[in-house]
Amino acid sequence: MSDKPRNVLVTGASRGLGLAIARRLTAAGYRVIAVARGKSKPMAEAIAAAEDCRHGPLHFAPFDLGKIDAIPDLVKNLRREFGPLYGLVNNAAVGHDGALATMHNARIEELVRLNTLSPIVLTKYVVRAMMAEGAGRIVNVASIIGFTGYSGLAAYAATKAAMLGFTRSLAREVGRLGINVNAVAPGFLDTEMTHGLVGEQRERVIRRSALRRLADVDDVANAVEFLLGDQARSISGTVLTVDAGTTA
Repeated sequence: MSDKPRNVLVTGASRGLGLAIARRLTAAGYRVIAVARGKSKPMAEAIAAAEDCRHGPLHFAPFDLGKIDAIPDLVKNLRREFGPLYGLVNNAAVGHDGALATMHNARIEELVRLNTLSPIVLTKYVVRAMMAEGAGRIVNVASIIGFTGYSGLAAYAATKAAMLGFTRSLAREVGRLGINVNAVAPGFLDTEMTHGLVGEQRERVIRRSALRRLADVDDVANAVEFLLGDQARSISGTVLTVDAGTTA
């Protein structure tokens, strides 16, 4: 990597997977711009740690990605402050569950707005600048649920399946301009969310995986780092599954 750090925008980076991705990329020397509605305590600690370790800098940009009409100004302001954006990681999402027949329409709308519409519009304005630069990397965080399905997650699965089609089609649109577009599809991760599963339910998920364990957020973060790096220069339009072999 050059002496000047490459700028990577990571959405939903205040906690969980997004924060793990931000930490991994700063450790790799990228300048990470973390976008979330509010700065969490773990995010503040990560910013301080990046400064102490002299890794790539980590910056926080407060923004509600549900405000679609404000996205163009967000991108314009970030480019003005930090310069060209080399990478975009579309991680922010909500995960409402429940049977479709009884799910409130407002929840369905929120899922589609934050998980599909928002990242597509954000990508639209980021990729314009990448096209002018003649280079860039986009990584969309999807889910294995987008191609396997899961009872109680029909609306969520629809949004993640949309991101898979978006990834493959956009890769064809912008590849000739030097821009790589890929996705990662995590399975059930070893996080607080899965710890909340009933014991037997969690064990059932683990038994279905080829490796007899759950992947964790660092596994996904490593995959994102790879797709942003120079070693992945000939990879585009691909979905990298990180699920400990659940879909093997």
